[in-house]
Amino acid sequence: PEGCDAVVISLKTRSCPAQEAIKQSLAALVWLKKQGCQQVYFKYCSTFDSTAEGNIGPVTDALMVALDTSFTVISPALPVNGRTVYQGYLFVMNHLLAESGMRHHPINPMTDSYLPRLMEAQAQGRCGVIPAQTLDEGVAATRAALSRLQQEGYRYAVLDALNERHLEIQGEVLRDAPLVTGGSGLAMGLARQWAKHGVSQARSAGYPLSGRAVVLSGSCSQMTNQQVAFYRQHAPTRDVDVARCLSSETREAYAEALAQWVLSQDSELAPMISATASTQALAAIQQQYGATEASHAVEALFSLLAARLAEGGITRFIVAGGETSGVVTQSLGITGFHIGPCISPGVPWVNALHAPVSLALKSGNFGDESFFIRAQREFQV
Repeated sequence: PEGCDAVVISLKTRSCPAQEAIKQSLAALVWLKKQGCQQVYFKYCSTFDSTAEGNIGPVTDALMVALDTSFTVISPALPVNGRTVYQGYLFVMNHLLAESGMRHHPINPMTDSYLPRLMEAQAQGRCGVIPAQTLDEGVAATRAALSRLQQEGYRYAVLDALNERHLEIQGEVLRDAPLVTGGSGLAMGLARQWAKHGVSQARSAGYPLSGRAVVLSGSCSQMTNQQVAFYRQHAPTRDVDVARCLSSETREAYAEALAQWVLSQDSELAPMISATASTQALAAIQQQYGATEASHAVEALFSLLAARLAEGGITRFIVAGGETSGVVTQSLGITGFHIGPCISPGVPWVNALHAPVSLALKSGNFGDESFFIRAQREFQV
């Protein structure tokens, strides 16, 4: 759209093979460069969801080549959500990444917490660290430390961040960098450097529409399990039967049955369809049906279900899980949206550009226990 200061391209590449992620990312880069973008931000999850076979490193390398830059940063921290980096180690709340619930992630189990080691295992160069003590010294000290690493032959630098002030310093240091990589925390620091207008107009453009809502939960993270358990005490809920998702014939009929159930509800809070499972239940499902097969089958169900619900008049979709969010937006044919008010740190309401649809797309571990309820009650038209 005209008049935008920033454009976000959302790709469903978190868990796909590296070559496919590179292909999609480079295609996005070509389009962004044609729009005159001066800085490219490769955004990934604040839990750095990428094993040695992952694609964060390969995509970063491909972008560096395309942008003709020999050095970039790695900054996944989001302190407001408990994701901090200290001495290059990534923490989730008070636990090292590898000791958090991410060690049980069904697609990208994270068994190492040291970001330089994770990066070097999947990328093409050495990775250094800018410690929190340097950031505490300010912008000039941080710039000098980055310059030293680059002169010493390092290709990447992990940036510590324990608080929002550290992110602000990062944003000022990196304002003119052609390529930065990180989670949404660094984006806040950069946005403050680039902001030229007030945010009230932008927030109103993304304020959720009135109309019927549904909650679709596909994440199996610890927090989503808590959110689903809490919400089912307050709203009608149906759990997904994986066996009915496996074949296309049964899946289509099952999606139609679930859609009819959702559309028949008349409760104050939106009905929920949940494929969320505990670690033990998920392991049993994967053993019985296969991890990849079960995941793809459930995603396909949510794709069919979202399209059918939109046809039935649902205008607000509250979605839990990155993969689930991807298939829902693709199924609804959404090619862009205005970003609206924040529900929880890192999770805003958004409005589709060319369709009467509002979405709250929540990464698995984001939000508090009452997220699904607050997304509805705190943003009523």
